[in-house]
Amino acid sequence: MTLHLIKLCVGADSLQDLRDWVAERALIAVAAGLEPHSSHVTRMVPKRGEELLDGGSLYWIIKGQVAARQKLLDIKTFTGGDGITRCELILGPEVIEVTPAPRRPFQGWRYLEPDAAPRDLGASGANIEEMPEDLKRELAELGLL
Repeated sequence: MTLHLIKLCVGADSLQDLRDWVAERALIAVAAGLEPHSSHVTRMVPKRGEELLDGGSLYWIIKGQVAARQKLLDIKTFTGGDGITRCELILGPEVIEVTPAPRRPFQGWRYLEPDAAPRDLGASGANIEEMPEDLKRELAELGLL
C-alpha cells in the first residue's frame, strides 16, 4: 500500500525556488556522472519504508500550503561524522505541482495517507499551471481551487 511523506520546504519562498534548487542539484549530479536525482537528509528514518517506496512521494509545504511533490525513489541510512544516524531521501528529478492545500507548520516530516494527499494540479484537466502562484494560493484559501 502506498504511503507518502510531507515536509516543510525550508528556504524556498516559492515553487520556482524549489524547482531551481532541484534543477541545480540535477546538473551537479549529471556533471559528476550520476543520475539527476535530488535528495533530502533528515535525522529520523521512516519505519514504513516499504510503503513509501511503493509509489510514494515527498509533498513539500511552501509558505503554509502544500505546493508540490517529488517521487520517492530510495531511502538510505548512513552515519555522519558526528556518529549520528541519518536518512537520505532520494527524490525524482521532477517537481510536480499539486492543488494548494493549507498546512500548519511542524518540525520534521509526517506520514501522509494517499486519501489525504492533494491531487496533482494538471490532473484537473484545466490549464491551472499557467496561473500566477499568488493567484493559485488565494483561490485555494477561498476553497475555489
